Amino acid sequence: MAIKCFEDIVAWQKAQDFAVAIYKNFGEIKDWDFRNQICRAAVSISNNLNSINQNAKIWFD
Repeated sequence: MAIKCFEDIVAWQKAQDFAVAIYKNFGEIKDWDFRNQICRAAVSISNNLNSINQNAKIWFD
């Protein structure tokens, strides 16, 4: 299976699922700073994978 876009990367899909789970599980936490940091970290996983994919297109196209 060829990867045509970053949404095809299985790790990116799992990172998205992880971010959704984090938002659901940490949504009720009263410590806003902690909750915000955890949620931003979860989202950054898929963002970093996208960035790697974009750099790979530059290097290998």
